[in-house]
Amino acid sequence: MDMSRLDERIAIVTGGSRGIGRAVALELARRGAAVMVNYRSNARAAAEVVAAIEAEGGTARAMQADVSDYAQAESLIKETIAAFGGLHILVNNAGTTRDMVIMMMSEDDWDSVIRTNLKSAFNCSKAAVKHMMRKRYGRIINMSSVAGIAGNAGQTNYSASKAGLIGFTKALAREVAARNITVNAVAPGFIPTDLTESIPENLKEASLEAIPLKRWGTPEEVAYATAFLASDEAAYITGHVLSVDGGMVMG
Repeated sequence: MDMSRLDERIAIVTGGSRGIGRAVALELARRGAAVMVNYRSNARAAAEVVAAIEAEGGTARAMQADVSDYAQAESLIKETIAAFGGLHILVNNAGTTRDMVIMMMSEDDWDSVIRTNLKSAFNCSKAAVKHMMRKRYGRIINMSSVAGIAGNAGQTNYSASKAGLIGFTKALAREVAARNITVNAVAPGFIPTDLTESIPENLKEASLEAIPLKRWGTPEEVAYATAFLASDEAAYITGHVLSVDGGMVMG
């Protein structure tokens, strides 16, 4: 038996229409999982992910929901269970940035990032855990960041949200372990996506100096780590933060 396979598993990927979320949705599907691709506003991109999965023989649907709102997050969980017959894997990937030094950061900049990056994980996990505990099985993977481990100037809101996800991961892992539910986090380093396009080129180049492997990562490399934590190969791993950063943050 190939324990890396996810046949007969059902997964939700929040923020699954682009970037890391898209790569994660595709990888989970390639390993056999049926995937609900969640998106907030980009229906076309989500439909493209579903089409790509189906073109490879996989099963997927797309569902619009702003998961920073509890009622919408709960509907996403319920409708996924109704559509596919269950839920085994939740990837809390929805995220945003509003970078600014704290002296210039507005209250809305702070609240929006915390709500999207951190509260959405609470919303989806709370709704999903109810089902997973009854079934005595689950895999929850939270998408953190090296910014949540080491901090990043100009990102007090983002760093706080991603550090919060790490604490959330460890606490929830302790709460649900007795029901065979694992909760882990992935902490990507510099991964070029739509969210990083606004970073000046000189800062992108400078970031390479802080990476021992001397290259940026890819969304697919983050997806491989996420799929591993979702698999039975990782059944004895919980409360862990897996950095995928080329050695950028060690220790």
